[in-house]
Amino acid sequence: MTCREYPILRGHTGGVYSVAYSPDGKQLASAAWDSTVRVWEACSGACLRTLQGHSGGVFSVAYSPDGKQLASAAWDKA
Repeated sequence: MTCREYPILRGHTGGVYSVAYSPDGKQLASAAWDSTVRVWEACSGACLRTLQGHSGGVFSVAYSPDGKQLASAAWDKA
């Protein structure tokens, strides 16, 4: 997937520590100090969902090879 321009992704209220593209390149996920993971449409920059559940900053995010699962790691060790 090729985008003409890559958008600025706005929404996190804390610093972003990790970004991962889905295997098909259509989405990306970001992990941030605001204790959330956000899933974005890669070319438009639209936030598709905000995942909450961690009680501490999220420092890593990764897609499974088939793109069906998303893993996150946070300072809360949840």
